[in-house]
Amino acid sequence: MAESVVGFLINQLSTLLSQEITLLGGLKSDVQFIKDELESMKAFLREAEAKEDNSQLQVWLKQVREVAYDTEDVLDDFTFRFARGYMDGFYGKAGKIYNSIKNLKARHQISLEIKDIRARVGEISERYRRYQSQYGTQDRGFSSSGQANPDFDIRAQSLFIEEAQLVGIGKPKAELMSKILDDHSQLKVVSVVGMGGLGKTTLVKKVYDDVAVKKQFQSHAWITVSQNFQFRDIIKNLIQQLYDEIRLPVPRRVESMDDKMLIEFVRDFLQKRRYILVLDDVWSIAAWEAIKCVLPDCDITGRVVLTTRIADVASAPCLGSLHFIYKMKPLSDEESWTLFCNRTFQSNDCPPNLEEVAKKILKKCEGLPLAIVAIGGVLALKDKEKTDEWEMTLHDFGGEADGNRIKRVLLLSYNDLPCYLKSCLLYLSIYPEDYPIDVDVIFLKWIALGFVEEKGGITSTDIAMRYMKELINRSLIQVKSTLDDGTLNTCGIHDFVREIIASKSKEQSFTTVATRYYTRWPEKVRHLAIHNFTDNPQEFSGLKCLRSVVIFGYEDPLKTTFLSKFLRGGPKLLKVLDLDGANLDSIPKHVFKLFHLRYLNLARTGVKIIPKSIGKLQNLEVINLGGTNVTELPVEILNLRKLRSLHLGGVGDYSNEYAIGGCKCPLGIGKLISLEELYGIEADSDKIVMEVGKLTQLRGLAITKLRREDGKELLSSLSRLTNLRDLIISCIEEDETLDLQHSVSPKLGFLTRLMLKGRLERVPQWVTSLQSLRHLWLDNSRLREDENVIGSLGHLPNLVSLGLYGAYEGETLCFEVGGFQKLQNLELVQLTRLKWVRVEEESMPSLRDVHLVGCKLMQELPSGIQNLTGLQFLGFFDMSDELMQKVQNLDQQSEDYQTISHIPQVFTGHWIDGHWEGTFL
Repeated sequence: MAESVVGFLINQLSTLLSQEITLLGGLKSDVQFIKDELESMKAFLREAEAKEDNSQLQVWLKQVREVAYDTEDVLDDFTFRFARGYMDGFYGKAGKIYNSIKNLKARHQISLEIKDIRARVGEISERYRRYQSQYGTQDRGFSSSGQANPDFDIRAQSLFIEEAQLVGIGKPKAELMSKILDDHSQLKVVSVVGMGGLGKTTLVKKVYDDVAVKKQFQSHAWITVSQNFQFRDIIKNLIQQLYDEIRLPVPRRVESMDDKMLIEFVRDFLQKRRYILVLDDVWSIAAWEAIKCVLPDCDITGRVVLTTRIADVASAPCLGSLHFIYKMKPLSDEESWTLFCNRTFQSNDCPPNLEEVAKKILKKCEGLPLAIVAIGGVLALKDKEKTDEWEMTLHDFGGEADGNRIKRVLLLSYNDLPCYLKSCLLYLSIYPEDYPIDVDVIFLKWIALGFVEEKGGITSTDIAMRYMKELINRSLIQVKSTLDDGTLNTCGIHDFVREIIASKSKEQSFTTVATRYYTRWPEKVRHLAIHNFTDNPQEFSGLKCLRSVVIFGYEDPLKTTFLSKFLRGGPKLLKVLDLDGANLDSIPKHVFKLFHLRYLNLARTGVKIIPKSIGKLQNLEVINLGGTNVTELPVEILNLRKLRSLHLGGVGDYSNEYAIGGCKCPLGIGKLISLEELYGIEADSDKIVMEVGKLTQLRGLAITKLRREDGKELLSSLSRLTNLRDLIISCIEEDETLDLQHSVSPKLGFLTRLMLKGRLERVPQWVTSLQSLRHLWLDNSRLREDENVIGSLGHLPNLVSLGLYGAYEGETLCFEVGGFQKLQNLELVQLTRLKWVRVEEESMPSLRDVHLVGCKLMQELPSGIQNLTGLQFLGFFDMSDELMQKVQNLDQQSEDYQTISHIPQVFTGHWIDGHWEGTFL
């Protein structure tokens, strides 16, 4: 980590020296000396960090790390005190600044601090030279680490890792499948037990995702239990998954239920369905006892698959012949070698010069898949011609066994990281156990904290994605979920990796996690995460070095008064302030004194007004006001020229409930040319629409309250936004028309998501030419029958999701031969005149889910639905009584039944008392 901190600091020093030479004045030589000395030490730091058994070196590393942190603090304080004047236009009038007694004192103090740091760096450098002569600097084993593999496709790599981990899985998978798919019509528990790293979760996930399992059971849910499970959170998560699966919102009344009511709710849901429930990573018998109470005791086919490291927990269900325990075993020598070669060399062959050392390294992994995959990720980046690099890795392995062995392998993986990745990985230790990490959010935080190195011609977001890909390549981060099109959505961290980075972060004073048991912060805090506080701490100390604050739930909600007190504690160097969900009614004035603040998240708070003081935060890059009561931004927002992401759109008292909630922005919004995301801007004049066209870096745009007359100007603006990936367009009223047919035709070659909300005279020609489009929603379009809606959209080559919500006024929809080749999800909602749906052969071959909602005139099943052989779910919601009764009363010998018998889940339901109620066929 010392290498990472020093590398980060050297970049800061370089920037300071290149941009603020005059402002530095007589301090320039001292700053240059510090930079030069640190650069000379940097090559030695990686090798020194690997020598954990050398206490002298570890003490020296700690000194390097601390002086680097202190230097960063002093430089940021320098910028805080002096560069503000420069940014406000006072540069060139430095004499006025320096002549003030206050600034002279401050400058003198900072000068003393920098000279003190110079002296410390000089002493550390002398010790470095002694160590260098004693131990020598050896580049072997490290040369490959500085080179990322940024262009590796994340979908291909995640699939490769998954397949690699499946070596030797065929037999255990078949055995588990036979136990799960038998014909017992009672509750049955299958326990998979074994030490961490053996691949329990991987095996069960492969079974859970199998087509036969998906078809056998109507309801499926996967719950990660872990050590610090909260019963209520688990049950609510289970309910969410059960409703997500049938594409229905969770009933609002669930939120107010007590534990007993929640248990009954789940039991009622499951007792009518064949279900499979995975309980992953169960650590105690008490956890099983708590969860089993939600399982119905009726004669219904229910399967629970439980993974655990503890034998007693595996035996806990005690269901006699209906309880099966599978004990995971390490991979055989042959399987281990296959996995190792696939992971390291991307083939079954090992270069002859490496075979001997490779087998010695592999032997130390003892057949543990996680260890093999992790060490393979390290070795894959090493020079295949330099055997000494591999010998060095073997030497660094140590002698621990079992769980410590895996930790040792993962520690090697961590030590092998390039310095720019270490900070990114360590920062993830702020997240609670098993927390799904939103990749878009973490990218913004990495960038705001300066962890992402700038590169000419490449956006910071793209560089952050490259970092994420490499961490996934190295098996240090796991893919948790992807969107239908394969785009990475959330990621997570294996327990062992989390233990290592949490330990490293604490040891190096990098992150601090405050729980309900904390009442005082440690001596120095750089990145603070607050997990489920119940009592507000009464004292604040060690906050002067603070760079980020993130909250993850608050039983005693964080209020404005507490936040004001907290910010008075001195975190003037704060860069990230994430208060998502806090119980705030206003923004404390102290926030606007945070000169270095780059990331401000106030989503889902009670904030109503953004004061003019927002203009003081000239380094701000991200503002999230989603789900707030903010309806208008002050003109001072235009001072934020570094702003990259602006999320608006709240829950305020809008007189017009039709339009998507937005926020009024001042004229001149086009001056914010660094914006890459702008969500929720209201088009309250054609000038605003025109201004949007100046934001040529935009990747995401949501614009609302458009009028018909804005159409031409909007298309003109869109034609300049060639980087757009995500676009939402919404008109001002239900009867307003989106006029998107003009001679100006935007070329949005990168657009993947499009939502049009408003009347359309026809499907715009430019929409049908969007080759990259994956998700399309048409809302209230009211297209006529003579408009070939389906035909015009069916040739979009990459479309995976299509939603038509009140978008079509014809009586017949025909999905023609060869259309929608990649479509997976189809929603037909409130098509009030629709009577017939016809699916021709070879149409929608990839379709998995179909939702028919509120199409009251339909009385027959979709014709040709038997052609959709991959369909997994067919839902009828608030359809005509005739159709609903027909589906519910289908005779198994009837022709209609035969047309849908291949579909695992067929659901019929009605909206009753604020939620969907229904039955599966």
